[in-house]
Amino acid sequence: MPSSPLKVAVVCMSNINRSMEAHSILRKKGFSVWSFGAGSQVRLPGDAPNLPVVYNFSTTYKEMYNDLLRKDRQHYIRNGILHILRRNERIKPQPERFQECLEAFDVIFTCGESIYDRVVEDLCTREQETFQPVHMIDVDTLEDATLGALLICELCQRLQHADDVEDSLAKLLLAVEEKRGKSFLHMVFFY
Repeated sequence: MPSSPLKVAVVCMSNINRSMEAHSILRKKGFSVWSFGAGSQVRLPGDAPNLPVVYNFSTTYKEMYNDLLRKDRQHYIRNGILHILRRNERIKPQPERFQECLEAFDVIFTCGESIYDRVVEDLCTREQETFQPVHMIDVDTLEDATLGALLICELCQRLQHADDVEDSLAKLLLAVEEKRGKSFLHMVFFY
């Protein structure tokens, strides 16, 4: 078994829904977890699909909540955004960008191929310091944040109980792929 708990990061585009749902579930299960966005700004659904509400990553979840409450309380209650922001506020004060994090992780889960590509691009520009391996795994969770978070949790639990993460990861991913009918992008980087 790994001698210390896995350090896990989960990354979606804005650090609002998919990464925060996984953050919430993994934290409840006792994992050492961080969550991030990989976009340049936080984008929330607006009144129309092509009119998102945009915030800087420095905007707190509470500030977003209060702003949306003023804009159209009923609309943002109906679409669930106010509930999501309240959940997020209980976990951490504000969204964070992966590109600004200097922390080293054992596993980084991304929630979609475009996010995976952004994180890979960022990791490729960083200088290697410790040569510690980090496993990048994309779990496409576009259809349902909760189902994606549960899948990420299952993978973390299996990795945490593996005798050797390096040797076991390919087998674990294959077993979950066969069970769930989902394939994963996977790559190893060195910090």
